[in-house]
Amino acid sequence: MTKVLYTGSFDPITKGHMNIIEQASTLFDEVVVAVLQNSKKTSGFFTLEERLELVKKIYQTCENIKVITGSGAAVDIATLHECKAIIRGLRGLTDFDYEIGMAGINKDISNGEINTVCLFADNNYQNISSSMVKEVFSLDKPITKYVDPIVEEAMEQKRLLFRRGEQHGS
Repeated sequence: MTKVLYTGSFDPITKGHMNIIEQASTLFDEVVVAVLQNSKKTSGFFTLEERLELVKKIYQTCENIKVITGSGAAVDIATLHECKAIIRGLRGLTDFDYEIGMAGINKDISNGEINTVCLFADNNYQNISSSMVKEVFSLDKPITKYVDPIVEEAMEQKRLLFRRGEQHGS
């Protein structure tokens, strides 16, 4: 059985992320999706637990997609879950430049055990990022084209809670 790891903060998970996961699920026996905390960001739109639950809900009926959380180096998570490679999604040349460096480092620190496999998102998902989705959402513009309905609903619920909190605070 060939297992691969796909990591991300997924704040929120986008249709671009989902496209990469779904491509990987047709190429490999199992895709382990690890929802991680981005150490460079002190806060996010969703908590780690909320993101984990959203991704689990999206893939609850997919037998070869396992959703976990973890911390530390991706190669350590891959080794722990017996993955042969780390999947990375590419949107353009800047992603490629970064990922080629990370691929070498990951292979080195895993003693040559963990490879990196890069997949390109389909054309209609090339420009979607979690940051872009949050920006569009903050402008009260529709995000249906960019996220799963489960994520859109969760974002709308957060907006309602936030607005209620503002109203009670005044």
